Amino acid sequence: MTTKETLIQKLTTKTAKIGILGMGYVGMPLAVVFAEKGFDVLGIDPDKRKVETFDKGISYIQDVPSETVARLRGEGRLKMTADFSALAEMDAVSICVPTPLRKTGDPDMSYIVSAAEQLAKYVHPGMVIVLESTTYPGTTRELLVPMLTEKSGLKVGQDLFVCFSPERVDPGRTDWTTYNTPKVMGGMTPACVEVATAWYGGALETVVPVSSPEAAEMAKLLENTFRMINIGLVNELAIICERLGIDVWEVIEAAATKPFGFMKFTPGPGLGGHCIPIDPLYLSWKLKEMNYNARFIELASEINTNMPRYVVTRVMEALDERGKTLKGSRILVLGTAYKPDIDDVRESPAFDVIALMKKKGALVEYHDPYIPHLHHEYEGWEMHSVSDADLLAHVAAADAVVIITNHKIYDYPAILNAAQFIFDTRNALGKAGKESHKVVRL
Repeated sequence: MTTKETLIQKLTTKTAKIGILGMGYVGMPLAVVFAEKGFDVLGIDPDKRKVETFDKGISYIQDVPSETVARLRGEGRLKMTADFSALAEMDAVSICVPTPLRKTGDPDMSYIVSAAEQLAKYVHPGMVIVLESTTYPGTTRELLVPMLTEKSGLKVGQDLFVCFSPERVDPGRTDWTTYNTPKVMGGMTPACVEVATAWYGGALETVVPVSSPEAAEMAKLLENTFRMINIGLVNELAIICERLGIDVWEVIEAAATKPFGFMKFTPGPGLGGHCIPIDPLYLSWKLKEMNYNARFIELASEINTNMPRYVVTRVMEALDERGKTLKGSRILVLGTAYKPDIDDVRESPAFDVIALMKKKGALVEYHDPYIPHLHHEYEGWEMHSVSDADLLAHVAAADAVVIITNHKIYDYPAILNAAQFIFDTRNALGKAGKESHKVVRL
């Protein structure tokens, strides 16, 4: 049997040893799915705190129940370590590490480089490697493959099988999960796709092969660029409607009744999350290297980036109409997660809204049932959420309540009743907010 045939046999019989490099919001759910489907999985992460938490049978990822972690760990199907030398025993490895942007807006590839450097020490014939970290087109071919083959001398498609398969995790969702969300797979060679599909197809519902890693890398960027640009469009529409004296939320709901040719997006205080604010800028950066200006992306980014400032300006104007100034006013921010009902603050616009208000002299506090503590990396300040028990008292004491994240857990009628004034960036109050003199909506 060839190396490819032997590896496929191991994968299809689920005797292959699976390694997940990076056990965060992508890696942990993926590891769990593989383990649930009968593979022996080893999570590898340099963060020893994660390993210690896992060893207690506790999940540190909201979408993965601790009961599941404890059960799979007890069955021996899922293990975790901070020791990279364990890669030497793996037949298949998924790389699920972060790919943030630097302050300059350039891609920070350090996590992928670090993962590849560790993997290169232990790469061996008969191994399949899938990069899942979102990145610019060309990363798999131009960065990952040379690092894996330069010293090992392994031939891709013959000894070693390398693919790119973009993660499509949407934290908090229960309808579309790691298991049933279609998985795009782009390989360096047809043999690479065949091997990786034998692996992922044994655990996931649908694998969608494409012709190259670049096609898979670009597909991921298209998905999130589409969302970023359409969110930028409705954010600008919100600004336009405010100037025209039109209710943007009514306009959007009316347009959404069209059964074809329209997809509903809603405005908000800015972009947040692990993908939409960041991924399109990878493409923009790559194209600048080719002397091309991605105008749609940069315009949408500009609009979305300015939304926190627009929100603060609207709050200032509303306070002024009520005979108050932002400076010295007590402001309560409701919700700091980047989207409802999750405990994730990555790139949340709440940070910018709070920072801008603080700079203008406002006395800002916040409440979020999922985020007990906030730390602003660049500004250096730290805040703690007001307690759940005291929430309505803080609502009543605030000169303005600013709804940033529309968590379902909030008792909005009670909040509306207690508040002096609310600025609602998410239409969380709905019809009651539209009809109340206490409320101004985005």
